[in-house]
Amino acid sequence: MSNEGAFTIVSLNLSEKKGIAKKPTLSLILVEGMGAEGDAHAGPGDRQLSLLAAEDIEALQAKGLEAGPGGFAENITTRGVDLPTLPLGTRIEIGSAVLEISQIGKDCHEGCEIRRRTGDCVMPRRGVFARVLAGGRICLEDRCRYRF
Repeated sequence: MSNEGAFTIVSLNLSEKKGIAKKPTLSLILVEGMGAEGDAHAGPGDRQLSLLAAEDIEALQAKGLEAGPGGFAENITTRGVDLPTLPLGTRIEIGSAVLEISQIGKDCHEGCEIRRRTGDCVMPRRGVFARVLAGGRICLEDRCRYRF
């Protein structure tokens, strides 16, 4: 695997409450050390933002799952990068914002609405979490690169 590459953003997503699907939005304002402004998961720590590949969502849709981008509570839905294969510490540049992968996968909490509604939660296996190292407004058409 190369130590750098490019990808695209399929969807940017926000929710005001934890444990529910996020709703698509045209842009996100990323705040250094906090995450996405207005998102329930924003705050200090290692899981300021969540990312999930559209390819993973599409694989579940092919099995009959009815969920789209944001449906697994991810902030950023990507295309063109196998997110969970990127090592911890990988830098992700989206426009002027810089993220750092801080966690791959997670424990699904008891009573997860996404698992209840969809029958599966892909985030424990394929979700990636990141810290915001440099904030800024990000949009769907922004240039996206990763480097490790």
